[in-house]
Amino acid sequence: MVFFRSVSALSKLRSRLAQPQPSTLNGSVRWLQIQPLLIFVNCESEFYFCQGSGSFRGLTSGLMDGTMSLAYATPYAKLSESPIKDNPASDKLSYATSFAQLSEAPARDNPVSDMLVDSFGRRHTYLRISLTERCNLRCMYCMPAEGVELTSNPQLLSPNEIVRLANLFVSSGVDKIRLTGGEPTIRKDIEEICLQLSSLKGLKTLAITTNGIALARKLPKLKECGLSSVNISLDTLVPAKFEFMTRRKGHERVMESIQTAIDLGYNPVKVNCVVMRGFNDDEICDFVEMTRDKPINIRFIEFMPFDGNVWNVKKLVPYAEMLDRVVKQFTSLSRLQDHPTETAKNFMIDGHCGTVSFITSMTKNFCAGCNRLRLLADGNFKVCLFGPSEVSLRDPLRSGVDDHELGEIISAAVKRKKASHAGMFDIAKTANRPMIHIGG
Repeated sequence: MVFFRSVSALSKLRSRLAQPQPSTLNGSVRWLQIQPLLIFVNCESEFYFCQGSGSFRGLTSGLMDGTMSLAYATPYAKLSESPIKDNPASDKLSYATSFAQLSEAPARDNPVSDMLVDSFGRRHTYLRISLTERCNLRCMYCMPAEGVELTSNPQLLSPNEIVRLANLFVSSGVDKIRLTGGEPTIRKDIEEICLQLSSLKGLKTLAITTNGIALARKLPKLKECGLSSVNISLDTLVPAKFEFMTRRKGHERVMESIQTAIDLGYNPVKVNCVVMRGFNDDEICDFVEMTRDKPINIRFIEFMPFDGNVWNVKKLVPYAEMLDRVVKQFTSLSRLQDHPTETAKNFMIDGHCGTVSFITSMTKNFCAGCNRLRLLADGNFKVCLFGPSEVSLRDPLRSGVDDHELGEIISAAVKRKKASHAGMFDIAKTANRPMIHIGG
């Protein structure tokens, strides 16, 4: 990783920028000149330095070809216009997505153990637990039309097994757990699972990702049991489209769940929208409008390839294109400062109660700052959403191994995690499980 903290380090690049040239690639550093901005972008770390002044609109319009969207890594509005200083302690311009750069972060209550640190120094403090492979919808991008073979119940993790493994992760440094599926709310024991997980010492956030069909009636109890954050999936605001996409009815129930979450004080209520060309890309600005008067964080997700979802690059609407559509209608859109491990690129709009985010797994991955691990419903452990490698934690758990031995299995898997996932075309050709098996 290249980190520019001094005049001497920047002067060499600045001399390259002295001559008017088009954008190019020099080693690992992609740079471009946009007057009156000077931007230096590190391709691997999503870090850039910016000095000067200019409008956000000018910045976006110069980067709409889709290859330069790296420059949105740090909000332009947050960058200082003061001269560069050699003193690292006062230099607030440096920013990277690598967790290794968080040395100045506040001390943690539960320090991260070596078990959760990979060979690239990334500290994995976020665990996603799939509670079930079953779902009450049949979304096209998640489940093949012919359905999937489900794991038999005896082969799924029991509540006690989930809590034991979660406790091992939390005691080792995980401070955020997200419950996924399938559809997690169809598990009859979800309230008890939430209660036990929220009681784990060191856990700060217990979240859920749900389709919202059954959430409205269950959410009050789930909140009492410690559920602290809610993501609700909704890909269209048109009921007929919803039924076509999910192969089920229920649009009004999802809308009710969003309002229930707001009424219960969840702020923000995150709404996940997978954008697909020719299906719902014409609704992007309609979704953004939802943030005007309500504490909703609308999260636009690039269409990703998984087994059985018939992924095609023609269906993909890239981040740069989505952003361009939004900024043309909402001209006060401005970038927010993101945590280095954030998966989304976050924006605010003047006068809006909520926010807008983009999850750009395909056109601009965030692997350098990845802190996420996955425990599947069948007990398999997965260190990368797009990687086919899995290791069973259920089998050694049921064979009677202790936590130390489980920790060694987890650590070995984490240490094998690659620097980044493959490109979208390679991912599309790689055998992986359907999303409903992995967990959303």
